[in-house]
Amino acid sequence: MLETGAIKQRTLKTSINCSGVALHSGAKVSMTLNPAPADSGISFTRTDIVGRDAVIPAKWDHVVDTRMCTTLGNDDGVTIGTVEHLMAALAGCGIDNAVIELNGEEVPIMDGSSQPFVFLIECAGVVEQDAPKRIIRVLKTVSVNGGAARLCPGPHLSLDFEIDFDNDMVSQQSLSIGVVNGSFAKELARARTFGFLQDVEALRAAGLAKGGSLENAIVVSGNEVMNEGGLRYDDEFVRHKMLDALGDLYLAGAAIIGGFHGVCSGHATNNMLLKALFADPEAWKRDVLQGHEALSAIDGGIYPEMTATA
Repeated sequence: MLETGAIKQRTLKTSINCSGVALHSGAKVSMTLNPAPADSGISFTRTDIVGRDAVIPAKWDHVVDTRMCTTLGNDDGVTIGTVEHLMAALAGCGIDNAVIELNGEEVPIMDGSSQPFVFLIECAGVVEQDAPKRIIRVLKTVSVNGGAARLCPGPHLSLDFEIDFDNDMVSQQSLSIGVVNGSFAKELARARTFGFLQDVEALRAAGLAKGGSLENAIVVSGNEVMNEGGLRYDDEFVRHKMLDALGDLYLAGAAIIGGFHGVCSGHATNNMLLKALFADPEAWKRDVLQGHEALSAIDGGIYPEMTATA
């Protein structure tokens, strides 16, 4: 039953398919985004798995690996990797419920950003469901790794991030963004993953980045960007780290209402932060998003009726 004044949950209007290369395995993967019932959340299904449970909930307590990406798994040992860019798109577009079907072990990397997934969601369309939008409201500050990542109370989801690389092209960058009023689509969705040319051989020897190329990642060689056309934003590196964090945080199982601050944090630290949050019952509560909060709490990127006007 929908509570008076509560914002409704959303799912996709119709299914939509795409295919692409997996960043780490290099395999070609087909993926379909499907609508899902209210209160079911986000889940992944491996269509190539027979004889084992092929469903994996998109939840923080199903994260099984955080090397170079976030990988989810279930009790039957079925995994799905590189979920963070898609999860960021689902978070930024306000999708509460969806079933993602894949015939491989990774979400396709596409162009290395969330923009292709935002486009898919826009093409599929979005419908409201007769159930209130569930949120995780942060009640007190929680931090891990000496403050490398923390969550604190706030009126909406905000992201504050700092990076520091020993490379003049990347160097130190910092940015603060409130995930409100279309800011995800405008400020973060197009930011691509990045890496350094000198690391490629070691990554591939470790079985990683086999599908990486200039088509799906920014590659930095010395103090130069190798990609034709250069960067999409002057500070694309920190913006992508923020995009990753948003995707990792959406594994809370609902939209987080609070402020995130990260200092050179990655997938492992982001997951550690969610574990710390949910380990402290006084630090959070499940709640319902109310209408008067909507403009400050939800990114209205593809919902013009929820976007503030000047």
